[in-house]
Amino acid sequence: MVVSVDVECHASPLPQRYLTGEPGVGGTIKVRPEDFLVDEVPLYDPSGTGEHVYLGIQKTGVSHVEMISHLRRHFDVPRRSIGFAGMKDKAAVTRQTVSIHFPLDRPMPGPVEHERIEVMWTKRHTNKIRIGHLAGNRFSIRIRDVEPTRVTAMWPALSHLEKVGIPNYFGSQRFGYRCNNHILGLLLLRQDWSGMAVELLGSTGSPFPEYQLQRRTLFDEGLYQEAAAMWTPADRNELTVIKAFAAGRTGGPALRAVGSAALSFWISSLQSAVFNRVLDRRLDDRALARFVEGDLAWKHDNGAVFAVTADELSNPELTRRIEACEVSPSGPLWGRGMTRAAGTVEAIEREALEAIGLTQEDLQREPARLKGARRPLRVPIHNSATDAGADEHGPYIRVAFDLPAGAYATVVLRELMKKDA
Repeated sequence: MVVSVDVECHASPLPQRYLTGEPGVGGTIKVRPEDFLVDEVPLYDPSGTGEHVYLGIQKTGVSHVEMISHLRRHFDVPRRSIGFAGMKDKAAVTRQTVSIHFPLDRPMPGPVEHERIEVMWTKRHTNKIRIGHLAGNRFSIRIRDVEPTRVTAMWPALSHLEKVGIPNYFGSQRFGYRCNNHILGLLLLRQDWSGMAVELLGSTGSPFPEYQLQRRTLFDEGLYQEAAAMWTPADRNELTVIKAFAAGRTGGPALRAVGSAALSFWISSLQSAVFNRVLDRRLDDRALARFVEGDLAWKHDNGAVFAVTADELSNPELTRRIEACEVSPSGPLWGRGMTRAAGTVEAIEREALEAIGLTQEDLQREPARLKGARRPLRVPIHNSATDAGADEHGPYIRVAFDLPAGAYATVVLRELMKKDA
């Protein structure tokens, strides 16, 4: 059960539109971690030499934070010594490469021991893995609570996505289990430390699970020690901040205790919420797979952008390239240095920013610290396949596909199921 509370109205940051018009098959995902398989596709293979140890990791039902914490303790290194290309779902079986800065003169520890984390291989390389250092991800997902014969009903929508591409929404994972990471980002940007603490720890912020009511009420009453005793390491940010309050810290120092990674993620979630609203508008205008004068076109082969002028719109080669999904319209990740669109496109992007309560000047404030960027409004989906069957856990429909780095499988599932996945 979720406790709903009276809060200032914030529009949902989640996708609000569909690209495909076909009926969905319904169903449920992530019933078991084994139903949601993710294989990271690396950009390159490690060379075999260097000061960074690359680990091929398979984790089952383990959060990204738990995995990193376990590796940090095992290798006795600071968190900054660990590199990864992306954060993978907890409710899944995921395979990815993680790097550990571990100089050659240090003796290697024994095998990593964790019942749900397996090291499949190790090899050295010269550099740390950075966010985005992946070619993409392969997904194989079983949808439960659905008749297997409904698999054929999925084909028209999947075929449409293969032809046109998928809306490149940020999925629900971006916004957290309370769907409020963007709100925390907004409060951080405004340096509203009191509001931020209430949103994170209090009982008058965004809706939260019923089991958290007592600990949140204790925070409201100023009983920080008692509240801290009820949070667990699984709630890392909440536990860190409530411990800071219990130790006598308040305001900015208490909230910043979560560390730069969490603060940056909250800010980037705010950027993501604005991007999703721009994408909603693009789907409303039926302009996902066509250009509008003033657009910035995204080149899928290298991530560069170029301006779409009236002359460009009349160029048949541009039409061919967008139909082949070689180029796509792009949307804003507002921040310093972001390349701006023009005309009505720029006006729509600015309206989405202002609708969430921000101005362009707000994004220059120090807590943001994030550069602006462009992001394609659609991305291609490749190698899709479906089948159906039953196992010891019941019937299912399976769908598999490849997506480029940064795209969300749940956006594909949302189009096929016609429900938020």
